[in-house]
Amino acid sequence: MAENESQEKIKEDTQKLLTKWKNKRGALIMALHDIQGLFGYVPWEAMEVTAKEMGVPMARIYAVLTFYNYFKLKAPGKVIISVCDGTACHIKGAQGLLDAFYNCLGLKDGQTTEDGLFHLQVVRCLGCCGLAPVIVVNGKTYGKNTPADVQKIIAEWREKMAETQGV
Repeated sequence: MAENESQEKIKEDTQKLLTKWKNKRGALIMALHDIQGLFGYVPWEAMEVTAKEMGVPMARIYAVLTFYNYFKLKAPGKVIISVCDGTACHIKGAQGLLDAFYNCLGLKDGQTTEDGLFHLQVVRCLGCCGLAPVIVVNGKTYGKNTPADVQKIIAEWREKMAETQGV
């Protein structure tokens, strides 16, 4: 799909999504959550449509998106790695896992590899304290991890993505 076509598709999809929010007062954050749910991030084109449809200045939309660290302004990688740094995971070695991801992928919290394959994010609690320290990759939970497990997890997902998406 050409870039202009994808931009138009983003605008169309955003406009459809906003029909449920555009006449509701105070619904900007909910609308932005839905947009991110649809695209995995909030594209600039979606912000433009949101501003027009909801009558909200772009500056306000941008302020909301940059204030809350939940929102992403860039597309995350295809493989989203969430490392829990809640209390139990922190105590049981989450920082060592983060260091291992940095060493293996060159990523810090919130970064995506240049090839767009891996995205690393730190989360505050995944609710799996008994499995601490926990890593979740595209919805698959890995518990009781050590830094040595990081290379295995990366290799597993590289192979999985190569098989399913030719990456």
